[in-house]
Amino acid sequence: MNENFVGGGRAIADGRGGEELKGFSRTVAEIEWLLVILVLLYQIVQGREDESTAAVYLGLTAYCVCVVVFRYLGLFRSESRWKLAVETWVMIVFITWVLYHSGGLESPLLNLYLLTIIISALTLGTLSTLLEVALIAACYLFLWYASSMESPVASNGNVAGFVTRLAPMLLVAYITTMLAADMRSAMTRIKEVSETDELTGIHNVRAFTALANHYHKQSVRYRQPYSIVMVDSDSLKGINDNFGHETGNQLLKLTVTCIQQGLRETDVLARYGGDEFVLMLPQTGTDGAFEVAERIRKTIASTPLNAQGSKMSTTVSAGVATFPDHGRDLATIMNCADQALYVSKKGGRNRTSMSGDPQK
Repeated sequence: MNENFVGGGRAIADGRGGEELKGFSRTVAEIEWLLVILVLLYQIVQGREDESTAAVYLGLTAYCVCVVVFRYLGLFRSESRWKLAVETWVMIVFITWVLYHSGGLESPLLNLYLLTIIISALTLGTLSTLLEVALIAACYLFLWYASSMESPVASNGNVAGFVTRLAPMLLVAYITTMLAADMRSAMTRIKEVSETDELTGIHNVRAFTALANHYHKQSVRYRQPYSIVMVDSDSLKGINDNFGHETGNQLLKLTVTCIQQGLRETDVLARYGGDEFVLMLPQTGTDGAFEVAERIRKTIASTPLNAQGSKMSTTVSAGVATFPDHGRDLATIMNCADQALYVSKKGGRNRTSMSGDPQK
């Protein structure tokens, strides 16, 4: 199987994660320029002209160049956590450079480190934030030693002073990381609810559309086939009329279970309507898709439904269409599969039809 299709669900998830990082990235860019403005304003208000001031302006220029390279030269095709991590490391180095030339740990700019911690907590997670804090602690040690030429562990008083200065950073890192984790959890739950069919737990139409479009683009790019299979329950109306909607819901869940038994990890299953389901089968041609549909149909036919203590046989009909054999765009393939499903229904149900071949 083409490695570009392996772990398709993960690929989509990574893509969506990239979109989220892209949103955060705009905020990170604003924070980076805010950092530049704060340092520049401090230098202007301070009004000193000496070697330290020249060193700060040199660092400021170098940092602006880094921001431009990261943000505006188009060297990175997409946002990634590694890119954001490197940007925060560069921020820490720049802040340390400015502090070294503007008073060390006594500088009013010391709290600029908080900006990097907040960025890391919001975008990179707990482990990366702890590493950021460790790096900042190392910078604190360097600045302490540079200003006093004495290790902060030389005396108990120095240790207490060092810990007191570092404690706000640790507190902000902890609180921000916890809040960011809660936010991500809430966002994930909201996305799951909006993209999942409540009854069956599989994808809904909205989620399927996004996944199918992604697979279609990959198929076009790598010249690989894919198939759409429409599956419709033949028995739901009768079950609902004779046994009630609760038993009908059990039938839908049983149908989903039977369908999932015949799918690969990269295949996508969604509830398309009341009793209709749709499958996206990446890298699957007409013969393979027809075999999958037939296997699903036979599995459902041989799996009885427990309808209020009675074992009942149920059936489904299926329609299959394949890219590029039956069309060049996703909408056409979907329509062909739906028409093939109609042929199966009209031809007596409990059968599978291929698009354009009602006799198959």
